[in-house]
Order: sequence, then structure tokens, then C-alpha cells
Amino acid sequence: MKQDAFPPRAQARPQTHQTHGISRQDNYGWLRADNWQEVMRDPSVLDPDIRAYLEAENAYQDAIMEPTRELQEKLFAEMRGRIKEDDSSVPAPDGKFAYGMKFETGGQQPIFFRTPRDGGEETILLHGDKEADGKAYFRIGGASQSPDHKLLAWAYDDKGSEYYSLQIRDVASGKDLDYSIADTGGGGVFSTDGRFVFYVRLDDNHRPSKLFRHEIGTDPADDVLVHEEEDAGFFMGVGKTQSGDTILIDIHDHETSEVWMIPADQPELPPVLIAPRDTGVEYSVEDHGDTLYILTNLGDAEDFKIVTAPKATPGREFWSDLVQHKPGCLILSHCVYKTFMTRLEREDGLPRIVIRRLADNIEHSVEFDEEAYSLGLGGGYEFDTTVIRFSYSSMTTPSQTFDYDVQTRERLLRKEQEVPSGHDASDYVTRRLMAPAADGETVPVSILYHKDTKLDGSAPLLLYGYGSYGITIPASFNTNSLSLVDRGFVYAIAHIRGGKDKGFRWYKDGRRETKKNTFTDFIAAADHLVAEKFTVHDRIVAQGGSAGGMLMGAVSNMAPDKFGGIIAEVPFVDVLETMLDDTLPLTPPEWPEWGNPITDKTAYEYIASYSPYDNVGAKDYPAILAVAGLTDPRVTYWEPAKWVAKLRAVKSGDSLLMLKTNMEAGHGGASGRFDRLKEVALVQAFALMVTGKA
Repeated sequence: MKQDAFPPRAQARPQTHQTHGISRQDNYGWLRADNWQEVMRDPSVLDPDIRAYLEAENAYQDAIMEPTRELQEKLFAEMRGRIKEDDSSVPAPDGKFAYGMKFETGGQQPIFFRTPRDGGEETILLHGDKEADGKAYFRIGGASQSPDHKLLAWAYDDKGSEYYSLQIRDVASGKDLDYSIADTGGGGVFSTDGRFVFYVRLDDNHRPSKLFRHEIGTDPADDVLVHEEEDAGFFMGVGKTQSGDTILIDIHDHETSEVWMIPADQPELPPVLIAPRDTGVEYSVEDHGDTLYILTNLGDAEDFKIVTAPKATPGREFWSDLVQHKPGCLILSHCVYKTFMTRLEREDGLPRIVIRRLADNIEHSVEFDEEAYSLGLGGGYEFDTTVIRFSYSSMTTPSQTFDYDVQTRERLLRKEQEVPSGHDASDYVTRRLMAPAADGETVPVSILYHKDTKLDGSAPLLLYGYGSYGITIPASFNTNSLSLVDRGFVYAIAHIRGGKDKGFRWYKDGRRETKKNTFTDFIAAADHLVAEKFTVHDRIVAQGGSAGGMLMGAVSNMAPDKFGGIIAEVPFVDVLETMLDDTLPLTPPEWPEWGNPITDKTAYEYIASYSPYDNVGAKDYPAILAVAGLTDPRVTYWEPAKWVAKLRAVKSGDSLLMLKTNMEAGHGGASGRFDRLKEVALVQAFALMVTGKA
């Protein structure tokens, strides 16, 4: 083996911490840069010792994976070959125009455009590739047109740190105004007359905590502070109702919300509170004239209900049930139009769209046939319409975009995802299994495999999981997974507790004091796949990112013999230390999800019992690939770095252990659509290598 292929060892510099009278030692806490806020904005100021370690790990990973270089290039070419390079969305109508997004052949970034509503000459509003020229990282954080169609508010991040610069573009000239608004959370929301734009600014700890009103053409230094959230445990966002009548200030953590409203046509009025925050009560708002339509879990509505309230008296005492709560049927979202309301709900693990006519409250649903599928429902730009747009896919069916007329109930296919290199759905099989958990629950598992794959236990299997924040991983079409499936892999998604796959209860049973259910569900899914002869344990490669990366760290500690490989992307593995550090961007808003170990000794002890970094032991681990982003504000780079450093020092055996840090990106990895595929190719090459398929 080449000298540079020997694994690097981080120096142990012991630090002792004491909380609730409990001491713990951290040998690798020094990998957290004291100036981490500066590093988010300017990676060049990273401490040289830390940079040297991360670069040594990168060099080791490069050397180990060098024999797979040709395979990675082939995987990349395959995945790129499944992407329609000159792809375009179906333009969405808005008044006299229709707005869309497209890519050019060879282009990495989106291009925003518009046409006359009924077709005609295209106008380029924002050319992502031109804006990104010369930048190592570039991501557009949204673009929205003013109601009079004369201006475009758009934002970009050129570090990966998610500090967005907000620009205002004059559509007629195609040029931005001669100033930029720094450190925003993304795009802006226009007032009805287009004179003002509202935006949220991030503080030094990356918290979206202040809403400003900017008058177009004036110095941003004179912007008016409209609302400030002083509780570090809550984040702020700004949006607008479907009607366009009301600007909404959304303040929330992971279990509680509070919404304020401003008339869009009277933007200088102070915001009005709809209902004060009440721990555990969530709500989101749409409007129709003088009436608010509110989706909430108030009272015993665990799976949510929809209520109405007068806009003039919006408090909870005036809320009246419109759509009753139905246990086990989770209402995910709602949208109100001039003559009807839509809601997206999930029951028995599958989503559906329900249309409700406002005149008489008669309902109907949009039906689908497949055993497992994914639905997306967009609001569009218009309020006075009878047409909604939704997307549909399954693990074998490429994404389809439909327009649906709620009056005639006619469904018009507007676009079908093209796979230029070819895709025959009949070559693949998708199934849904229910894996028994130790406590009697059953865990849904979605499966995709090639029809020629033998199900005799010999196939390698990639098992993906997330299981946090109530996020559901859909059984949707994923062209990238086909590269593994075509090579004999079974691709499986474990719909574990911590998500909302089986209703809100499924989420509640996988957070805080029941968090370990997330991990044991994933292990149960692996056991069931082996029992059903899909694979054997040492041919299972587990994959998860962010909070799913915490899952990877936990199961590798709890059941290392159940997996042949672990792929942990931007993994949240230093859970205890992060939840004890209230200066980090996400920590206070995360306490409802994990518990607050600062004030609660029981929460401290429970988190300590599963936190992957704290539970690394002297045992044989599966092969592990960890992936990090230097400017990641969500899962800071030092979490995976510390985890890998400790594993190297403590674990037994000679299993492969690698850390890949993207030195020019954050949480989402590379920003370009093709550059991102190179990272996917690396991950897949690792999976193929550790299962003997490379």
C-alpha cells in the first residue's frame, strides 16, 4: 500500500466537560474551529491544524478509492445519461404570463424564464450558469416575480453556508439594482403594489430571527425592522397566502408555531397575531376574503384538522371545525382557491389529494392505482382557477406532471420525465413489505429490484433510512438508484418511526424519549429483509444523511454485525455535545425533537445513551464512508470529523473507514446538478466495492 494510503490519525487533545455532575472526556473537540462563524463565510480562515487533518483524510479516501476511479466515471456517465440535459418545467400561468424553469445542455444551474400565458417568445429572467461563472460553489435560493411582473427578487449563496444575498432585478433591462442585501434566509415576498419586499435576515449564529421591509430602490441600511423573534429556540420565515392578499410571518420550532399577518396591499401596517404560541400546537394559514382557513393539531387532533376563523378576530376562541380530525389520516398540507380547497393527506402510508368545493363542501379525491407511489401538490401562482397541478411517480414509474380540472375531473398529462438512455418499467419490480418490530409494530419497507435479480439471499442490498422531524421518505422514482439495481442490488427504503409514514403517532414514537425506536426499526427492517431471502447481513449497505446519518452512527454502534457497509452523509453524530451548545444555529429549535440536555438530566442521560460519537466502542465495525461539508451550518463539519477520528482510535478490526470533506460546499454537497452526481458516484462505488461488486 502506498504511504499516503495509510489512515491518518488525529491527535488526541483531551477536554473534560461536566454536566449534571456527570463528566465526559472529548479527545477531538479541538477539531471544532473557534472561529467557525467566520469559516462559514470564508473557508480560507480555517485553522491550519484542522485543515491539515481534513485534507489528510481526503487524501486517504482518494487513495483508497483510486481503484474505483473508472467505475465512478462509468456510474457518473450512466446517471448523467438518465437526465434530460435540456429539460424544462411546464410553465405555470400567472396573469398574462407563464413562468418556468429549465436547464441547457451541459448546464449545471437552473434558468428562470417566462412566456406569454398562451405561448410565444421566451424571456430569460435569470440565467443560473452565467451567474455562477467563476464560482466554486453557487446555489440559487429562489426567485419570485412582483405582482406587476416588473421585478424579480432572487437570492444566491456562493459559499454553501446558506447565507443568501438577496438581489432585486429589473425585468425590462435584465439588470439587478445596484445593491445587494446580505445574510438573508433566501428569497423575498412582494407587497401587492411591488413597492416593498419583505425578507428574513440571519443573525451571527445563522438564526433567521428578524423580518425586514425593504422599499425598492432605497438603501438597505434604511430597511424597517417589522418583527423580531427573541427566543433562540424559534425560527422565522415569510410567505404569502395563495390569494396573494396576506403576507404571513411564520415562527416555529419542531412542535410549536405562531403566525402573524400583514395585508399585502397595506404593507406598512404592523403585523397582527393570529394565535399566540402554545407548546405542542402547530398551525398554518390560508385565506379567502375575510375568512382564514387554518390547518392545526389543536386539541386532540393529532393527525390535524382544518378550521376556519374570521380574519378580523383570528384567535383560537373563534376557530370552527371545517374538516374534522380523523385518527390515522394525516393532513399534510392545504391550499385555498377562489371556489375550492385542496388538501394532501396520507392514510395507510399512501398519499392522496382531496378537493373540497367551498360553495357546498362536497368533496372528491384523486385516485391512483399503484401499490406504492409518491405525490407532490403545488399551489401554482393563481387564486382564481379551476386547475391544480400535481406530480406523480413510483419507484418504477418516472415522474409525471398532471393538470387536473376540479370541475370536470379531467386529468391532463402535461409532462413525463424523460430518461434519455432508456427506461423500461417492466424490467423492474417494486414491493412493499411490513417488517415486524420487537414491540409489535410493523415497519413499512419499500423495495425496488430488477426482475432478473435472484431473491435467494445472495443479492447485495442498499437500505436507506432517515426517521426524524416527521419527514417521510417517499417511494418515488430515482434514476440514480438504477445504477445499483441494474448491477444486482436490491434498493430498499425503511419507513421507520420518527417520520410520519403511518401518521403523526409514527413521528411521536420516534423522537425525544422514544428516539431509539428509530434505530431498532431500521435494524428490524434489515432483519426482515434477510429473513425474506432478499439478502444476508454482511451484504447490506446502510445509507442515511444528516439526521439519517445519526441513524447510521447509532445502528453501527448497536448492531455492527447486521451491516456490511455504512454510508453516512453529513451525519449528525455528535448529538449530545451539539444539543449542549446553544450557540450553534440549530440547537435551541432542536430541543423539542431531541430533548434539552442542558436543563434536563434525564434528557442528557437518554441522549448520551445513543449519541453515536459518545458510544463508539472497541468493537468490529462495518466498512464506513462519512461525507461532510466544510461550510455546512446544519451539521457542522467537525461532527463527522470527530466521529471518524474516535473510530480510528477505538475500534477493533481492520474494516475500512474513510472521511470525505467537501472543502467548498455545505449541507447539500456540490451545487451543480452534474457535480452532485460525482458525489453520488463515489457513494455508489463504495457500496459496490464493499459488497464485492466493483
